[in-house]
Amino acid sequence: MVTRMWMPLVIAGTAFLLAGTAAAVEEKLNVEYSADQVVEAEDGAMKSRMYYTPTKERREMNQGGQSMVMIMRHDKKVTWTVMPEEKMYMEAAMKPSTDKTDMSAYKIEQTPVGQEMLNGVNMSKSKIIMTHSSGSKMGGFMWMTKEGIMAKIDAIAVEKGSKDRFKMEQTNIKVGKQPADLFELPRGVEKMDMGGMDMDMMKGMMGR
Repeated sequence: MVTRMWMPLVIAGTAFLLAGTAAAVEEKLNVEYSADQVVEAEDGAMKSRMYYTPTKERREMNQGGQSMVMIMRHDKKVTWTVMPEEKMYMEAAMKPSTDKTDMSAYKIEQTPVGQEMLNGVNMSKSKIIMTHSSGSKMGGFMWMTKEGIMAKIDAIAVEKGSKDRFKMEQTNIKVGKQPADLFELPRGVEKMDMGGMDMDMMKGMMGR
C-alpha cells in the first residue's frame, strides 16, 4: 500500500504536470527529443527531465527526496504516474479538460516577431494569444527551435482584477530517437487501486 506521505505528492505532481504539458502546443511536432523542463504557475514551480515523441512523453521529477515518473501515452489515451521507491503506479484516462491552467484546453495563435538568442541557441520568437475553451485569454511570447520545439513560453492573463501567469522553459534540448522502454511501465510495479477516482476528482481534492 502506498504510504500516506506519498498521496499528497502524487496528487499534486500529477495534476501540476498535466497542467504544464507542452504537448498541446507541439501536437504537430514530428521530432523526438529530451530536455530539462521548468514549469512555473501562480501556485508553484516544477522541475523535471522530459523525453518526447509525437505520441509519447515521459517526465522524471524529484520532490523532497522522493522520485516520481509520469508517462503520458497519447497513443493509448492514458497516463501512468509511477512511484519507483514504492513500486506502485496510478493510471488515469486522458480526456478533454476544462481546467484553466491546462494547456490542452487552449487554442494558441502565433504572430512571428523575429529571431532571438535563447540559452545560446537562435530561436524563432512569436507573440501569442492563448484562448481557453471558456473564452478567457492569455497573452505573451513563445520561443521555438528550428525543429519546431517549444523552448520557452511566457504568458499572463488579467481577469477580474487578478493576474495569472504561466511560464515554461526547456533547456539542454537534445534532438534524437528516444529509447522505446522509457515509455513503458517498469517491471515490478503494481497498480494502485484508485477506487474509481479520476484526474478531475484528484484536482477537486486540491481545491483547483
